[in-house]
Amino acid sequence: MAGGNFTFQNKVRSGVYVNVKSQKRAMGTIGERGITTLPLPLSWGPAKQIIKLDSSEDPTDVLGYPITASEVLLIKEAMKRAKTTLLYRLNEGTKATATTGSLTVTAKYGGVRGNDITVTVTQNIDETDKFDVKTFVSGEEADTQTVATIEELVANDWVIFSGTGDLTATAGVPLTGGDDGTVTAQDHANFLSAVEVEEYQTIGLTVTDPTIKEVYVAFFRRQREDEGKKVQLVLENYPTADYEGVISVKNGVVLADGTKLTAAQAVAWVAAATAAAQVNQSLTYDAYDGAIDVEPKYTNSQIIDALRKGEFLFIANNGKAVVEQDINTFTSFTPDKNKSFSNNQVIRVVDGLANDYYRIFSEFYLGKVQNNDDGRNLLKSECINVSQQYQNVEAIQNFDPQTDLEVLPGQDVDAVVINQWIQPVSAVAKIYMTITVE
Repeated sequence: MAGGNFTFQNKVRSGVYVNVKSQKRAMGTIGERGITTLPLPLSWGPAKQIIKLDSSEDPTDVLGYPITASEVLLIKEAMKRAKTTLLYRLNEGTKATATTGSLTVTAKYGGVRGNDITVTVTQNIDETDKFDVKTFVSGEEADTQTVATIEELVANDWVIFSGTGDLTATAGVPLTGGDDGTVTAQDHANFLSAVEVEEYQTIGLTVTDPTIKEVYVAFFRRQREDEGKKVQLVLENYPTADYEGVISVKNGVVLADGTKLTAAQAVAWVAAATAAAQVNQSLTYDAYDGAIDVEPKYTNSQIIDALRKGEFLFIANNGKAVVEQDINTFTSFTPDKNKSFSNNQVIRVVDGLANDYYRIFSEFYLGKVQNNDDGRNLLKSECINVSQQYQNVEAIQNFDPQTDLEVLPGQDVDAVVINQWIQPVSAVAKIYMTITVE
């Protein structure tokens, strides 16, 4: 007897044809947040490529330094909040090298960290025809190999060996000549090309060069407006961006160990905290992790002036450094785009909806659902499902699927037009109280 699935009732053989399918229902959920990206000049590690660092893992092997080292301070600050940091080393640098006899040792990566490497070659105690070749980094043993000739040596996480013939004993030969090099505008352009295909919520730009800032702001405008990628840029002291996709950090903080971070350095934490903040969360009065003060401090009138200019700043509050207001640089309010768009929590809501719809529709609907009443009703159900999830977590309020959403056929046979009205919720930031004494 024949069997199988059917699309039309046109089978020739006798048999039982059964289709098994799920009931049509909404597929999407709210997307996860917590991914920030940092383009940085570093002293070790693979250059000019995206490196994924999860907050739960030890990045020492990749960075060449323990996470507590000052050389990777900004990465540590980002990892205080980010679930994932997409790191991009802008500079390639020059590799440190050393030669002893016929053996040449070259650092695996360019940068000054290579100058902290020393290689020793000593005769093995048990096998006198062999040598122990040890690699030390800042005095700590990182690798040991016992070989008879140079050709038997294999590269390790720190150095590459080359040469031929016999080894020559040495109590220690330091690698020298390692240099970080310089970062050019082209390096930043290469980063933007690399990150464009990645999924993230924020980029933290820690440079102070206004020309580079201008390039990044233009990139983000294109990402948000032409590519539909709702992401935000965090940089220091650039309120002239006047754009909801750009956050300008005005001042820095003082950490508990006395380290003073400039506004440019504080960008790493702000970018991570912004990326990690959920659609129902605000960073207003949120404390910078591990900070006890701000640098510099501002008067009340200076703070008001900064807020009016769209600047994100920290204030001192009971031994902590806290965010005064979770705002972006947008200040040119219009009837179509009012003051709400300067509130980063509102931006997270509208950006989140846009990104969620894009992800869900492209995965489950485009090219798969017919543009008829049934198909458009399915799309509408999906929009309702996502919107109700936002309402359930208090990211939006007063959503009525009957009056606040419409899904219509577009002008082309394969086009659909969706109109939606939402009321984003923002955390309480101002309390006006009147106390009357009778």
